[in-house]
Parts: sequence; structure tokens; C-alpha cells
Amino acid sequence: MDLYLIGHDHKYAVEQMLLTLFPSERPVYPDGDLAGEGARIALDADGAACTLVRSGRTGAGRAALGRWTTERERVRLEQQAVKLAFYRAALAWGVEKPVWGALTGVKPGKLMARYLTEGRTAADFARDFDVATERAELCERTARAALEAKASLAPEDVGLYAGIPFCPTRCAYCSFISSAVGANEKLMEPYLRALLREAGRTGAAVKAAGRRPVALYLGGGTPTSLSAEQLDALCGGLEESFDLTALREYTVEAGRPDTITAEKLAVLRAHAVSRVSVNPQTMSDRVLEAIGRRHTAKDVLDALELVRAAGGFAVNMDLIAGLPGDTLAGFERTLETVLDLAPENVTVHTLAIKNGSYLAQDRADLPDGAAVGRMLDYAARRLSQAGYEPYYLYRQKYMSGGFENVGWAKPGTRSLYNIVMMEELCPVIAMGAGASTKIPGPDGSVRRHMNPKYPKEYIERVLLDNGI
Repeated sequence: MDLYLIGHDHKYAVEQMLLTLFPSERPVYPDGDLAGEGARIALDADGAACTLVRSGRTGAGRAALGRWTTERERVRLEQQAVKLAFYRAALAWGVEKPVWGALTGVKPGKLMARYLTEGRTAADFARDFDVATERAELCERTARAALEAKASLAPEDVGLYAGIPFCPTRCAYCSFISSAVGANEKLMEPYLRALLREAGRTGAAVKAAGRRPVALYLGGGTPTSLSAEQLDALCGGLEESFDLTALREYTVEAGRPDTITAEKLAVLRAHAVSRVSVNPQTMSDRVLEAIGRRHTAKDVLDALELVRAAGGFAVNMDLIAGLPGDTLAGFERTLETVLDLAPENVTVHTLAIKNGSYLAQDRADLPDGAAVGRMLDYAARRLSQAGYEPYYLYRQKYMSGGFENVGWAKPGTRSLYNIVMMEELCPVIAMGAGASTKIPGPDGSVRRHMNPKYPKEYIERVLLDNGI
């Protein structure tokens, strides 16, 4: 779509709204001013105005510019006005209203938390951004959980993340930096050496800064792709590198049931791991095959039986709404099976079609946005009835129907790491290939440090170049 920005250069804000309203369009910035089709988004001291001309129809929208006291706030309010004007013009033109209205960010809970601390409500939030009432109320519940978590943190608290970028197979929806174990087994030992070396350096820096880890998360990939001996070495190395005496939560992604054994679970218990994820995504064998998993629904049941027999673990189970070949009835059966298993946490994701995933090349047999919405509505209703509460929420680009991912927890079992990571409540120090360290600032800004993306590159940087 041709975009004409008049009086400002807020390209990123405009492109976020373009992606939300017209996901198949890409931005083009011609010289001059709107003369044919396209969108003209202008900004002046009073606010923003947009004229959208497309397929012979015209829509117009305006948004006032709020008051600001800092330069950072001025920029934020200008971007908000530009997006709202574009959004209102698109709705006037005929675009169907998204469930999240004019919100484009991936962390709506941060904005909701600001509303709540200023004495405003979910109704105010819904009105200001044209968000569907049920989404605003859901967001309010997760924002309150975030505010409670924030109140529990001390200034010296940090989260830790260590990434293991190996999986038994690569799922069709996956765009993470993960490698199939079979083809990359020779990388696993040098990767583990590199990770432990980085952990040693990082632990020394964390101690010198007077910080204390309160949540530790081993993610991936699938950390339980490592052998029991390798898991023992990793957990032991982390204990040597960091003072974990203040740790409140220790999570390991045992996400693939075909990687879970009693021996590995015994290692995790010996190292005081308190939470594991056993992630079926679906309990339909047909859908599992369609997404490239080499296990069955029965394997999930068997793995969970091993976890419960080991004892001492809170369990999370991930599900995805919108997988290829799935239906509302199939998703309902999956959820009911999971509820019968009574995990402490259930995370319901919306399928996101990401660049780099197999589904980005082949989108056949995907449920449409309306079907995905019915799946999510069913999940919210049944999880609430079963005593689960929503405690964190985030969105991603290219999500089916423009919906969201929500973590649900039984009372007293919220994952602290998930909250602080998504809501950026304290620093999260990340180690491993593709890992992203996040350091929130007092003004709301977040500094990031990215490790080398691919395992081989990461190993070379740490072990050969003595980097990181």
C-alpha cells in the first residue's frame, strides 16, 4: 500500500497498523502527496488525520494528541495518535473490526497495568482502543497478576534463561533457532561446553552487580533432548556459576514427550527443578503428524505419568489453537483430555504463521480466524470453569484472527518467570544461542543484548573467539 506520511516520520507505528488491518499489504513510500489510492497520515499540533483511498472507496479518521511532559512521552502519544487515525479511517472504509481494536503491540498488559495504576478501568481501556470487552477484561486480569508479581520483587532480583536449541524434530509452525538432534548431535557436547563457559562469566557478573536470581528457566528447543548425564552437567554448572539460594522457581521445558525419561526426571528433581512443561500442542494423532511430531497422544499420557510418578513438579501443558487439520471439535477433545490430566498450568497459544516456519510455505488446511476464535472462547470458558485463572498474555505478528496467547494457572501456581519475561518487570539474563537479555530502565525503556543466532556461530564465538 502507498503510504504518505505528512508532518512526521513514524513509519514503524504506521506499519504496525498496516499489518493489523491489511496483513497481505507491504508498505511503499512514494514521493509527493496522495493523488490516487493509498493512505495519507498527517500529524500536526492538534493530532493526526488519515485519508484512506482503496478500491474506489474512501475512509477518513482523526485522533487527538494528548498532553505530554517528556520527550519520550511525546513520541509515544504521537505514535498512538497516528495509529488511531489510520485505524479509524480503515474502519470507516470498511475493514472488519479486530478483536484487539487499534492495539498493535505484543504486550497489551503493560498498557493495561498503566491504566490500573492511574485509577482507570478495563472499560476505559476498551473504549480508548476499541478493544472487544471480553479481551479488555482478560487483559485486566493478567495485568493485575503482573502488578502482584512486581510488588513481590526486590530491586536486586533478576530472572535467568538458558537455551538449548535442539529438538527431536522441527515442528511445522516453529521459527525458533532449534535443530533436529539427529543431524546435529555432534554439536551438542561443544554447545554444552560453550553454554557452561558463558554461564561462568555471566554468574560472576551477576554476583559482582549484587543481583540475585529468583527464577531460572531452561528453554529451547527442548532441553530434555540432552541426555541425563548432559542435563546433570548443565544443572550442576549453573549451580556452580550462580547463587541460587533465593530461587523461587526453576522451570525446564520438557516439552516433547518423546524426550522424557524417568532417569532425566530424577536428575531434574536432584537439582531442585520445580516446574516442567509437557507440551502436546494437540491430542490428535492426525494433527500431530501434520505438524511434524514423531510422537502420539498416548506418548503424552505416558510422559505425564512419569512426571507425576517422579513427584514434586508443577506441570505446564501448551496447546495451540489453529493447527493444520484441526477443528473446533478436535480442539475441544484436546482441551478436555488435558483438563482430565489436571496440570497446574495450561498455556493456550494462537497459531502464528512465522517467516522461517514450514507453514509459511504451505498454509493448506488451516482453520480460519473465526474457527480459531471459537476455539479460544471455548478454552477460556472451560479453563475458568475448571478453576484456572489467566495470569499472563501476549500477542505475536501473523497470528490467526489477530488473537493472543494466554497462560492459565491454578491458584498459587503462576509462573513468575513467564510474568517477568513478558511484562519486563526485572532484568532477564539470557544465555545460549539466540538468547536475548533484557534490561528494563526506570523510564520504561528496555535495553537488549542478543547472542549469536545459530548454535555453530555461538560455539565459535564462545569457545574459539573467547567472546560473550
